[in-house]
Amino acid sequence: MSDEDHQDSPAERKMRFLFQLRSRGVTDPRVLAAMERIDRGIFVRGQFADRAYDDTPLPIPCGQTISQPSVVGLMTQALNPGPRDTVLEVGTGSGYQAAVLAGLCRRVYTVDRHRRLVQEAEAIFHDLGLPNITAQVADGSRGLPDQAPFDRILVTAAAEDPPGPLLAQLKIGGIMVVPVGQSDAVQTLIRVTRSETGFDYDELRQVRFVPLVEGLGQT
Repeated sequence: MSDEDHQDSPAERKMRFLFQLRSRGVTDPRVLAAMERIDRGIFVRGQFADRAYDDTPLPIPCGQTISQPSVVGLMTQALNPGPRDTVLEVGTGSGYQAAVLAGLCRRVYTVDRHRRLVQEAEAIFHDLGLPNITAQVADGSRGLPDQAPFDRILVTAAAEDPPGPLLAQLKIGGIMVVPVGQSDAVQTLIRVTRSETGFDYDELRQVRFVPLVEGLGQT
């Protein structure tokens, strides 16, 4: 970070952050307002803390990443969550995406295979006063059948195909946003809309995410 960045006031830093989002296609006013309310700096710790407001993915514990803000914004925009919706997020990670979603819908269920990430995210949700997020340690590839069906499902790890159990847990009229592709190659962000007769698929953009892994982590 440059000396100029260090001299920025919080208000200037926030304005630059929002400008970055708009310039990369995040234009939904509700999404921008939700991302303005949630300080990404709270979710980035250690040696990368000074890059919290850059539009770049950053490493977090357990070999995972916090997605770049513009991708968070574009995925949230594509998901189009409503104030009465129940959302399932697969891949809690730092908790940043769930915190953004919490300001846009009725309830967020977020799952991760790594207990450490869930516990650290829960502590942040508590500190931020976000009671409408429920975080659980679970195999995200299987979803949360006990809480299904969901109005919206957001997957923050790449699968070779949209996972069948998640498709089955999506309501009629519901939307799932998921990166699809091989883990060692560029992936495509897909929006899946469930209709009475099946599923409609829209390709949105190229992305790169950590792979969706079955089972629970060791940490």
